[in-house]
Amino acid sequence: MKRRELILLLAGMITAAHALRAQQKAMQVIGFLSSENSAALAPRLAAFRHGLGETGYVEGQNVAIEYRWAEGQYDRLPALAADLVERKVDIIATSGGNFSALAAKNATSSIPIVFVAGGEPVQEGLVAGLARPGGNLTGVTALAIELWGKRVELISELAPEARVIAHLVDPKFPSAERAIKAVQEASRAKGLQLRILKATTESEMTAAFASLVELQAGALIVGDPFFLGRPEQVAALAARYAIPTIYDFRIYVAAGGLISYGTSLTDTYRNLGTYVGKILKGAKPADLPVQQPTRFELVVNLKTAKALGLTVPQSILARADEVIE
Repeated sequence: MKRRELILLLAGMITAAHALRAQQKAMQVIGFLSSENSAALAPRLAAFRHGLGETGYVEGQNVAIEYRWAEGQYDRLPALAADLVERKVDIIATSGGNFSALAAKNATSSIPIVFVAGGEPVQEGLVAGLARPGGNLTGVTALAIELWGKRVELISELAPEARVIAHLVDPKFPSAERAIKAVQEASRAKGLQLRILKATTESEMTAAFASLVELQAGALIVGDPFFLGRPEQVAALAARYAIPTIYDFRIYVAAGGLISYGTSLTDTYRNLGTYVGKILKGAKPADLPVQQPTRFELVVNLKTAKALGLTVPQSILARADEVIE
C-alpha cells in the first residue's frame, strides 16, 4: 500500500470513529435506579419500555439505559445514584419505593428525576406539591400506605372467623413503620388482634410463616418490595401453612396467592416510561403533575380459595376486576 493511500485510509478511520462517538454521545441516556433486582422487575420494565415507546423512544435504538440495582440493600442506593450522576445521564428513573427517589434527589438538583413513589411524595420531601412538583422531580404515586386499611377489611370479609391477623413486613424498607401503623389502625377498628412479623431474608421469611401456627393467626397481609420480588415463594408458603393471605399487587395472585388489592403495576410503570419520554423531549419535571392512580385492581384466585376451604363472598366477587379460576 502506498504512503498516500495509507494516510487516506487512516484519515477515513479516524473520521468514522469520531462520527461514531458523536452518534453515541447524541443518544440520550436514562439512568434507572432500583432498590430491587432485575429479575423481580422484569415485567414492570416491559411496561416501562412500552411507555417509552409511546413517546418514540426504543432502548438501544435512540435511547440507552444504564441500570443500577441495590438488590434489597437500601444503603447501597446513595452510591448507585451518585454513580449515575457522575456518568452524566440525561434523566434518572427510580423504582422500589421512596428511598430510591430520595437517594437520587440527594445526589443531584439538576438532572431530572422521575419516580414511582410508594408513599406520600409531599410528606416525604420528594416534591413541593402534587399539582406543582417544583424542582427537578416528578413521578407516579401508588398510594401504597392509603390502601392497607382496605386490605384489612377485605381479608376480614373473606376470612370472617379470623380474630388474629398477621402483617409480614421488611423492617429495612423505609415505609414499613407507616404501613404497620395503617394496618394497626384498621385492625383496631375491626376488633382484630394484630401480630407483626418481620423478615429481611428468605430464611427469615420462611421462619415467619412457620410462626403463624403458634400465633394462631387466621389471616395474613403481605407487602413491601422485598416480597414483591418473590411472589411464587410467598404464595407457596401461604399455601403450605394454609393461611388466607391478601397482597398489595396482582402478581402474587397470578402466582397462586389468594387475593390482592392495589394499583396496577403495568399502568404505573407505563406512566413512568411516558413521563421519562416527555422529559427527554424537553418537558420540565416541575411542569408535570405527580400522577395518582385512577384504577385499583381487586383480584381473586378461586382455585386457591377452594384449596383453603373458603367460600368467596358474592360481595367480593361482584367487585373483583379479575377472578382467576
